[in-house]
Amino acid sequence: MSTKILPETESDVRPDLSHGDGDHERFAHYVEKNKIMESALSGTPVRALCGKVWVPNRDPQKFPVCPECKEIYGGLPKGEDNKE
Repeated sequence: MSTKILPETESDVRPDLSHGDGDHERFAHYVEKNKIMESALSGTPVRALCGKVWVPNRDPQKFPVCPECKEIYGGLPKGEDNKE
C-alpha cells in the first residue's frame, strides 16, 4: 500500500452542498400558512412566492426574508390576513 502525499494544488476544492438552490437556502420564504401546517403534518413540499420548492425544516426567524418573496408579497392585494 502506498502512502504518497498528493501534491498541493492552488485551488481549494470543496463539495457543492447547495443542491443547486443558490441563495434560496440563505433566506426565509413566504408560503401560505395552511400549506406550512399541511407540510408539517404530511411532509409534502411547499412552494414559496419566489418559486422555491422544499420541505420546511428550520426556524425561519433565524434567516433574513427572501427579497424576491418580500417584493412579490408587497405587490399582492391586501386580504383579510394582510390588513395594514
